[in-house]
Amino acid sequence: MRLADIIVQTLRNAIGAARVALHEPWFRGNEWSYVKECIDTGWVSSVGSYVDRFERDLAQVAGCSHAVAVANGTAGLQVALQICGVGTGDEVLVPALSFVATANAVKHCGAEPHFTDSDFASLGMSIPALADHLSEVAVLRGGACYNKRTGRRIAAMVPMHTFGHPVDMPALMDLAARFCIVVVEDAAESLGSLIGTRHTGTFGSCGVLSFNGNKIVTTGGGGAIITNDPQIARRAKHVTTTARQPHRWAFLHDEVGYNFRMPNLNAALGCAQLEGLGQFVHLKRQLAHHYQEAFGAVDGVAVFHERAGTHANYWLQTLILDESVADQRDLILEATNQAGLMTRPVWELLPHLPMYRDSECMAIPVAESLARRIINLPSGPQLMAEPQ
Repeated sequence: MRLADIIVQTLRNAIGAARVALHEPWFRGNEWSYVKECIDTGWVSSVGSYVDRFERDLAQVAGCSHAVAVANGTAGLQVALQICGVGTGDEVLVPALSFVATANAVKHCGAEPHFTDSDFASLGMSIPALADHLSEVAVLRGGACYNKRTGRRIAAMVPMHTFGHPVDMPALMDLAARFCIVVVEDAAESLGSLIGTRHTGTFGSCGVLSFNGNKIVTTGGGGAIITNDPQIARRAKHVTTTARQPHRWAFLHDEVGYNFRMPNLNAALGCAQLEGLGQFVHLKRQLAHHYQEAFGAVDGVAVFHERAGTHANYWLQTLILDESVADQRDLILEATNQAGLMTRPVWELLPHLPMYRDSECMAIPVAESLARRIINLPSGPQLMAEPQ
């Protein structure tokens, strides 16, 4: 039997569903009650009690001092980078293996992405490879880091916690301090993921979360900036709410801001979803273990598992093909999707996209290897839930 057929059968045996999506939202708590309250009271737009509550609840979940709800994760990354000093002509270190929003946010700031390689153990930014690269191309002048090849300031780095698996942030923070580089975490996929007992997104100056419809917690669309720095939080709230100064009726704005606010209706959905986060993470971790057992007897593949010392949310379950069968990836994708079992490859590597082909990029052999071999499996927490 060909590998593609074995994987289809293994998935069928593991999850038992005739047709299943990659990741669906799960509404089984107070979602309807909270959203209905917004509709009944008329508080559906950018003002309302649920926005404040969502920010408080989110900060508590993440174990940080402040959370600022925004329209989406990309907007959050853009504002976070700008507040942290990234501007026109700067460079920002970004993993080559990431969703396009990570690089797009850099461009929205007028800066340029500088792509880095990945790590097999975390799927995220490789600290040893980046350290070697910076030792070759970086120079410190006046307390800032510059790229000797381009002359541009390397203003920030944006580690992304791929599929909810944390990057080695303590080591990365040490490296960033050595080279005077600000860290903004792309924690879009990692709500509920921990390094030790500390939540992702709280190691850098700030972190950014996403609540898109396919995330572990959804607000329909939306994102948030989380931080322990009160000045960053104040600036983020001000800039994302059109830079309007407080006044009972006057429209006074003191700088160019953005209308990146999260509506109350979306925040209400998010409050209910946060109440179920613990169960979502528990079930997704069960699903990861279930897949690891199911695929343990299949030659040529392995289900990715968390690094020691981390507690991943397993946002997307990840099958890694051996290099010897990497050429069968697309056959497997075709067979599984044809069978109604939605799978997908990892994103196209960012420096391979047309708008980023001329960007700075270190050697990325690990990212290129992973891109050939990753297949994401159906990952919704519902797959491990008892029937209601």
